[in-house]
Amino acid sequence: MKTPEPVQVIKERRDTALNTLVRGINFVQFLGIRFDRRGDELTAVLPYDPKLIGNPMLPALHGGATAGFLEVAAVVQLAWQELWSKIEGGPFDPEQFVAEGRTRLPKTIDFSVDYLRAGLPRDAYARARVNRSGRRYASVHVEAWQDNVNRPFAQATGHFLMPQPKPDDDSSGG
Repeated sequence: MKTPEPVQVIKERRDTALNTLVRGINFVQFLGIRFDRRGDELTAVLPYDPKLIGNPMLPALHGGATAGFLEVAAVVQLAWQELWSKIEGGPFDPEQFVAEGRTRLPKTIDFSVDYLRAGLPRDAYARARVNRSGRRYASVHVEAWQDNVNRPFAQATGHFLMPQPKPDDDSSGG
């Protein structure tokens, strides 16, 4: 019988894979977005920064920063869902995975944002729920909130073109 891996080794592998995934997205660094991971569930965190304010009279978060935050949360959730099966399937080297170019991100087909109320000058959080994910297409719903998860200040629905495996990928089962 195979001895199970220590929980710390599993946690470290998952965290390394997530950090490797988001490190390559420049917009994540620009906005300062972080991801809180609990098992396979991700919560995107947009820490407050004065540069994110669009209307200083209110003050309120800029709509573009809000939309970008929601879209990043959706794309990373889709990519994480794909990556999760690979990191849980056995030995996995995230650095090699990235070097081989196999972390291609889903491409946005369309993205519709509903601004429900002004985003206040404080940290924001978002969670994406994948409604459908097939080989070529995915549909995602995202909600962002600040102080109360039951009072979102923005939500979005997006449709994405999923990256196709490279011809040398072994994931086709052949």
